[in-house]
This record gives sequence, C-alpha cells and structure tokens, in this order.
Amino acid sequence: MDPTAAASSGGTPADADATGPTNTTVTLPPLTLRDVPRLPSALASPTPAAAVPNPISRHPYFHPPATFYISPGDVTLRHAFFDIASAAPSPLVAYRRAGPRGALAVDPAAARAALVTCGGLCPGLNTVLRELVVGLHELYGVRHVFGVAAGYRGFYGADEDHVRLDPAAVDDWHKKGGTVLKTTRGGFDLGKIVDGIVARGYTQIYAIGGDGTMRGAVAIFQEFKRRGLNISITGIPKTVDNDIGIIDRSFGFQTAVEIAQQAIDAAHVEALSAVNGVGLVKLMGRSTGHIALHATLSSRDVDCCLIPEVDFHLEGKGGLFEFLYERIKKKGHAVIVVAEGAGQELIPGTDDQKREQDESGNIVFLDVGPWLKSELGRWWKREHPNELFTVKYIDPTYMIRAVPANATDNLYCTLLAHSAIHGVMAGFTGFVPGPVNGTYSYIPLEDVAVAKNPVDVNDHKWAWVRSVTNQPDFLKPKHNI
Repeated sequence: MDPTAAASSGGTPADADATGPTNTTVTLPPLTLRDVPRLPSALASPTPAAAVPNPISRHPYFHPPATFYISPGDVTLRHAFFDIASAAPSPLVAYRRAGPRGALAVDPAAARAALVTCGGLCPGLNTVLRELVVGLHELYGVRHVFGVAAGYRGFYGADEDHVRLDPAAVDDWHKKGGTVLKTTRGGFDLGKIVDGIVARGYTQIYAIGGDGTMRGAVAIFQEFKRRGLNISITGIPKTVDNDIGIIDRSFGFQTAVEIAQQAIDAAHVEALSAVNGVGLVKLMGRSTGHIALHATLSSRDVDCCLIPEVDFHLEGKGGLFEFLYERIKKKGHAVIVVAEGAGQELIPGTDDQKREQDESGNIVFLDVGPWLKSELGRWWKREHPNELFTVKYIDPTYMIRAVPANATDNLYCTLLAHSAIHGVMAGFTGFVPGPVNGTYSYIPLEDVAVAKNPVDVNDHKWAWVRSVTNQPDFLKPKHNI
C-alpha cells in the first residue's frame, strides 16, 4: 500500500479536489551517523572549559549572528530521496555538517599547517591553496602555514621544499593554472613522510589530490593514530574526471566541461567544413565518462558519445560504423566524443602494454583517440573507396588540465578550503570536506578513498544523452529482441 495515496471520500470523480495539496505523515527508517575521527586531545578534553573560543566571534569587521555556528547535532543525509512506499527501506546514512563551530579543540596560536598538492593538474588547485592560506590567517589567526613542494615526497625533502606562505604571497594564485607548489606522482614512503611531518612540527596536514592521494592520506592518518600523534589530516578531493564518490562533484570538473566545449566546437567546425567530415574529440575520463557526458549535453553538436561505462563495437549491425555512415549521409558530417577510458578492450596491445602502470600504480591506458581515428580511416577506405572522407582529431587534455578555474569552480574551491579549516580547528581528523546533496559535510577519509562515481547509465542523464545524439545502444545482434 502506498502511504502517500489519499483516502477515498466515496464521492464521484467530480467531487474530488484533484489539485489540492495533502499532508501525509511518514515514519522514516533509522538514521546512522557516519562520524569522522577526532584528535586525541579533543577526545581527552571534551568539557566546555577546555575548549578555545572561536576567534571569528572577535573579528573586528564581521560579527557572526547566533545561527552562524554549526550545532553539534547538525547532520546531512547522504541520499536526498527515498522510496517511502518500500516495505523495507534502507537505513539512512548521515554525515556531520561542515562549517565553523562556536568552540575550538585546537589553539590557533600553536597550529602549524602544511599544504600539499599531489597527482595530476586540475583547474582550481591554486585557488584551494590560496583560500587555505587566507582562511587560516584571516579567520583563525594561524601564522605558521607552509606549502610542501613536489607532492608527498616533499615531506621528507630538503628545506627549500617547505615554503612559508601568507596572504600576500598567494594573493593572485587563483588566477593561475597548475599548482605553484609543484606536484608529483609516487614517492609515497609512509615512514619517511610521517617522520618528516613530526620533525618539522606540523600539527595540521591539508592533502589535495585524487583517489591515490586520498588513499595515501588514509595511511598517514592511521600512522598518526598508531604513534599517538596529535596531528590532524584532511583530504581535499581533486579529480578533473569527477570520479570520486559520495560528494556531489570534484573541483575543476565544471571548468573541464567548459573547456571541453571549446574543443567540441572546433571539431564541429572542422567536420562541417569538410566533405564527409568527422570531428573526433578525446576527453579525459579514465574510468568514468562524466566530462564526455556533460560536454555532449552542453554542446548539442555531438552525434555519438563513447564512455567507459558503455561497451561499443565498430563493425556490423548496430555498430559505430553503420551509425556514422547513416549520420554522414543525412547531415554531411558527424562529431564523436570519446572518453579516454572507452573501448580499451578493443585496442590491440601487448600484455606488457596492458599491464603498464604509472608512478601512482594506475594502469596506463592505451590511446583510444589515434586508434579510433585510424580505424575510421581504414573502414571508409575499405567500404567507400570512391568517396571523400576526412577525420579531424582533437585532444585537449593538457589544455583542460592547465587552465585556471572558472568562476563556479573558484567559488567551490573557496568553500571546500574553508570547510576543511573549520573541521580541523574543531578537532576533527581523517576526514574529507565536500557537498553532499548540496550541503557541505565531513566524510571519513577511508570512505572517500574507496568510493567510486561511475556514470549511472540507467538514470535520466544518460537517457538525455541518447535523446540528444540518437546514437545506438551498441547491443550486438544476438542481444537484440
């Protein structure tokens, strides 16, 4: 029985008020708080008398209202919708709401913060760094803030790898692409990293990076705990592919889609300007096709979007070649967007090539862009030798990675940085700040480190792609009904 169904009045359909709102009381399932860890000192001194008043309350220009500080009971639900008609609904998972607390578990005067960027480039890295420095200085009065160069290996590097930062030094960083601190992959030696952190007296670590960086932060947090160290660590998730789970999105993603749009526009012009022209654009997306999907929806010039979550085939009924030929004959041109992780099982390669890993332990993918361009050329020459054909291939990967964040991502990076600072100053550790259903929350590092965010090809967004492109589902004939 549907608990939201209105009770029958026994009257005729004409008697019913079809447009009037109704109120239905529904009992929700139990709520489970997935809480984040706290520093040993915060656990040892839980009394109000031991807490440090938040210095924001004494700010000379900003006087926070009573509702400014987050209540200890404020939580965010992981899922914003649920089936109240279900006979056995799943338990609700909640996270602590992010934001400033009225009392601190950390004395800002004794704080010594280290900021590090790891992995590949992403729009917004410098904005996060800038806002961490400015927020620590201006909101909490932390005067010992350092940038650690060259990723995690910088913690056990030379003195010049540890640069003192202040608001003046980072004033224009948000206008720059890349990371001023430099970044590397690999170099993760847990013992050396923690020894270096302890030797330099750092009490707060802000690690900015992707899933590999988050896994490294989990290991550092666990080593802090094993040694009984009173040092906080927070991970700020960075992946231009938007493949980190739980949070709504990763910073840099909106900028990536915007720049990808420019590449698609160029491919469309090239295809439109040729006889039987095809514009082929390869976008980032190792394991997920979010950039390709969103860029396709934004463009409306894309004829086929290929992502890692959906297998495709080239030859035969329902294949890419058949679809492209029909589209070219109808329009005179076509545009294809392919995510870098798509079609990996189709690309020939040696066993050694398919096992190759980068410094972070990620599989090095075979390059789908040049392979698909070559296959398109071979197909047309074989099947339509007397007809003109042109493929223009565009790979904007490094252009996308290297640009500064756009306005949307700049704002997002600021809120992430401030959420991280507020959490650390409240005594939390081993956590990730991020929006969950639009509300900034604190999520355990270990949860984010393993959470994935694949494109759900069964939801409406992928259906919208199919409705825009009218591309095939690439089911082979034996699977067709």
